[in-house]
Amino acid sequence: MNDTPAALPEYFAAKLKEHGPTARGVDWGSEERQSICFRQLFRILQHPLGKPSREVPSFLDYGCGYGALAGWMRDNAIASSRYQGFDFTPGMIDHARELFGSIDNATFTDSEAEVQPADFVLGSGLLALKLGRSVEEWEPYVFELLQKLWSLSRRGLAFNSLTSYSDADRMRPDLYYPDPMRLFDFCKRHLSRNVSVLHDYGLYEFTILVRRDEEVSS
Repeated sequence: MNDTPAALPEYFAAKLKEHGPTARGVDWGSEERQSICFRQLFRILQHPLGKPSREVPSFLDYGCGYGALAGWMRDNAIASSRYQGFDFTPGMIDHARELFGSIDNATFTDSEAEVQPADFVLGSGLLALKLGRSVEEWEPYVFELLQKLWSLSRRGLAFNSLTSYSDADRMRPDLYYPDPMRLFDFCKRHLSRNVSVLHDYGLYEFTILVRRDEEVSS
């Protein structure tokens, strides 16, 4: 996969310095919006056929920022056999370890070499910030990143994105607003036959859930 665009760590380091380990520090509007997004990601745990869950799953939070998702999981009593948070901004990981490093089974790293596969891979806000790149320049990175995340998942992948259905006067030129069907089609053709799009939770974004075929048929 192409390397993470060099400007992104610098951008988020500046946000962290300005706002600290908060939703604004990772370029989210509020903790409430962040919580709504997290809730959608965890719909990956709801089996589409209503089958009971198996053993306690492991999670990889790719692009974890200051670890807010780990705290949200703790506060909502979501059990994990292993939670690993990865972020390419070292300062974010320092705060994540300080704030949430005491959570059972939770670890954080800024080293991609230490990232381990997990039952479920979660990606929140990973695709949005294209900065000065055109859509044509940004999308190859998006698709390669999704393939990488899929390769790290044993049971499923959940990620979110801004949407092309956003109000035109509110769209920022430095952000990526794909048609939901574009990412759905990519996941359906290249990742799995079992793909869901969630666009029903009141935000100008959508969440995609991708399940391993054997996860649904078993």
